[in-house]
Amino acid sequence: MPDNRPIGVFDSGVGGLTVLRALLRRLPGESTVYLGDTARVPYGTKSADVVTRYSLKNAAFLSTRDIKLLVVACNTASSVALPALGAALRIPVIGVIEPGAAAAVERTRGGVVAVIGTPGTIASGAYQRALAALRPDLRIEAKACPLFVPLAEEGWTQGDLPRLAAEAYLAPFKGRGVDTLVLGCTHYPLLESAIAHAVGDDVVLVDSAEATAAAVKSALVADRLFADGGREPSHEFYVTDLPERFADVGAAFLGRPIAGAQQIDLSF
Repeated sequence: MPDNRPIGVFDSGVGGLTVLRALLRRLPGESTVYLGDTARVPYGTKSADVVTRYSLKNAAFLSTRDIKLLVVACNTASSVALPALGAALRIPVIGVIEPGAAAAVERTRGGVVAVIGTPGTIASGAYQRALAALRPDLRIEAKACPLFVPLAEEGWTQGDLPRLAAEAYLAPFKGRGVDTLVLGCTHYPLLESAIAHAVGDDVVLVDSAEATAAAVKSALVADRLFADGGREPSHEFYVTDLPERFADVGAAFLGRPIAGAQQIDLSF
């Protein structure tokens, strides 16, 4: 039987909209509900216990929208909260780290994979562990690129500023044999051209958002959760603070205007 319930997606802010964008491209007939916890952004500076608590609150709210699958479109939450979410929910839960790591392992030619992300994600070692678990003989390089997030949110994705930042961050990968680079932050696809220029044409970029969307599609197939396609899908947006700014900034991440973002209270 078809399942017309929506897919739930949450992130600490606007970055997860790149995951939603990939979902809408790959699964145009599915309805979605997106929650950005903009009152508590960023999650990367919080402890694992706090991030897990926030993630459970986000999931509890999305569950009130009768979702059929949850996408944790936040690298920090994916690195620490998936076990608790899986235990709390009776629906499939998919994070962004495992799909990104799997895509990198599939695409590497020489067995040298680099990961870039926020300081919190890189320090957590989540991508490094996921990659090593899938292929123990990999050589893994990792680099935090903290300026990429504010550049993306300010709309500075083209020109000298992102190019120089990318060259400065990624210069250590030159001559290290890196052939595959994981964009381990949902903001980073907006800077893809600058990143690609800095690492060169021989390095394959892996967008964890696209890999996550593919994993969601596979889960829908496996669990027979596809919508029937007989009606127009709906897309709802919720935030915990500043809905106007979310809509303004988020449009670039989603690739389309955001109308009607609603503010909710998740205080506890």
